[in-house]
Amino acid sequence: MTCVVDARELRYRYPGHHEALCGIDLRVEHGERVALLGPNGAGKTTFMMHLNGLLLGEGELEVAGLRVGKDTLKALRASVGVVFQDPDDQLFMPTVREDVAFGPLNMGLDHSEVSKRTEQALGKVRMMHVVDRPPYQLSMGERRRVAIATVLAMEPSLLVLDEPSANLDPRARRELLEVLETIDRTMIVTTHDLPLAAELCERAVILAAGRIVADGPCHDVLADTELLMAHDLELPAGFDLGAIRRRPRERSAAIVHEHA
Repeated sequence: MTCVVDARELRYRYPGHHEALCGIDLRVEHGERVALLGPNGAGKTTFMMHLNGLLLGEGELEVAGLRVGKDTLKALRASVGVVFQDPDDQLFMPTVREDVAFGPLNMGLDHSEVSKRTEQALGKVRMMHVVDRPPYQLSMGERRRVAIATVLAMEPSLLVLDEPSANLDPRARRELLEVLETIDRTMIVTTHDLPLAAELCERAVILAAGRIVADGPCHDVLADTELLMAHDLELPAGFDLGAIRRRPRERSAAIVHEHA
């Protein structure tokens, strides 16, 4: 079985700036949910943008069975779904239906398949009831779920979410978490929301100054108070990590067999 992400000595330097990624080695297996943690400027977003070729660095990077490079970008972006922090970066059509259908239509799929994928994706994020509404009329939490649907309609191998709970009220955050728990896809989640990481992800990776400084079971990483403090991370005051209900999952047989 191949892995979904295999980065070896991945490096990237922004023009005129310091090195943002300093030799990242990271493997993510099919079905894993990985929280990518770290302070601002750690390199999380830079790494995320390499996963679908928005940035091309030095070293080796293979994602969804494709070596990342200029010649693989089209196939790569069909296999890697990135959901940005601001849903308005992804929603630009007159209706929710058209936004979700946009990707599959551009893949050249026939209208019956596009319609099926649109309904399935909106169903997964519990947003079929707004299918004919303009996205701008929706709340932030609703727009974020629709943005996730636009990616799910592409049926990606890897789902990458950038700060998915940012700017959500408690109810919208809970609804989003419930939705994400049901999505049977390999996930990488960049977040400062450590409780969300604890509930959603089995594994946590901490980036600092462009390097991986910790990688292990999510609850073990988050229980290491000294490690968190050393990298400007902390759980909310009074938060009881032990009270988080662990949600063991079996990887989908379909996903495992598909990539065996």
